[in-house]
Amino acid sequence: MTRKADRDQIRRQNRSIVLQALRRSGPMARIDLGQITRLSPATVTAITSDLLDQGLIVSLESEEPKAPQARGRPRTLLKLSPGAVFIVCARLSVNNIDLSLVNFAGEVVLDRRIKFDSTVADADSFPQTIISAIRSFLDEAGVDPSHVCEIGVAAQGVVETETGQVAWSPAFAGRGIPVVAPLQDAFGAECYISNDTNMITEALHWSDPNRYSGTFAVIMLDYGVGMGLYLNNQLFSGASGTAAEFGHANHIPGGALCRCGKRGCLEAYLSDYALVRAASHLPEDTDPVSIKAGVRGLAHLLERAGSGDQDALKAFQEAGRVLGYGIARVIAMIDPKRLVLTGAAVRAFSYMEKSMWEGLEEALVADLRNNFSLDVMPWNEDFIRSGLIAQSMERLDKDFLGAASTRTNPVGRADSEELSA
Repeated sequence: MTRKADRDQIRRQNRSIVLQALRRSGPMARIDLGQITRLSPATVTAITSDLLDQGLIVSLESEEPKAPQARGRPRTLLKLSPGAVFIVCARLSVNNIDLSLVNFAGEVVLDRRIKFDSTVADADSFPQTIISAIRSFLDEAGVDPSHVCEIGVAAQGVVETETGQVAWSPAFAGRGIPVVAPLQDAFGAECYISNDTNMITEALHWSDPNRYSGTFAVIMLDYGVGMGLYLNNQLFSGASGTAAEFGHANHIPGGALCRCGKRGCLEAYLSDYALVRAASHLPEDTDPVSIKAGVRGLAHLLERAGSGDQDALKAFQEAGRVLGYGIARVIAMIDPKRLVLTGAAVRAFSYMEKSMWEGLEEALVADLRNNFSLDVMPWNEDFIRSGLIAQSMERLDKDFLGAASTRTNPVGRADSEELSA
């Protein structure tokens, strides 16, 4: 049994390698697939034959011009069958559900933003809200729900991947919002939920695995403060899925009021509302809900800093020092080879940079702080969706579709396939 399990695992891994190569590079011949994946010709032939039988890939004749002396038919290229299966990606944020329909080639077929009222959304009302939103979305796309094999959800706040709930988020009025179970019951599809910053981390690894691999961390400075961790080439979310809540680690006991209700969190000094509160000389116990921050508030603060406003400049400088202290903790604990800063607030990094390095120097000895590289990356909301797509496609290729293939393979094919690690 153990040997059979090992063989099945290797077969699924090889299928995933082939599918990912086609998804990254587009149509190609079997010989090119072998060169890119480093799988043997026999393995490539066996895997692609299965995929053709299942309708997951299709063949087409190459349009490349033949050499004058070449004989025979043009070589056959293989490509993913876009309509084989679909996934739905959903991003949950304050007042918004952003939906994307993605085909098997990883291409976004349709995008929609659907509004809801975060001030009244709770555990009782929100499940039906998102179910109705997805049903209407699929109806508009003309896709039968039975053709959706996975729904991936990213949410801001504290997300419990194990229970499938959003434990707390500024996007909801209540706590403990069930998401995964209601969606699975309504659509019969696999469903997964993750923190939005985790999906940014996944997207970076997918887009540039040579640069973003091993152990690295992503810090997002925006409406809140989030973190994603890659540890030893694996996305890390902890035992319950709530790991790396960088923004809600305490910075000053009894300090400024955070949106989570606690006092002194890093977020209470680094987020958009914290910056506006500091620059406006509002008391530290001012309720974040009452502060007009967000995209417009942050943009106005940047304008003030750009014109030399000392209150705005001081707010950014003090936030930079707090960020330096926070980064020091991350480095001391996990020793990342790279740390990425992103989010809307990185537009203010030039005002924060000097004090950030000063804070890091104060908080950590040189032997520890000199072993990492810092990337400051312009904010792009598509990072979150890209991470959802990458994670879903990897699961489909290796686990869901791979497991299905071992049950439906023709007799004898599994035994004749060469297994390559």
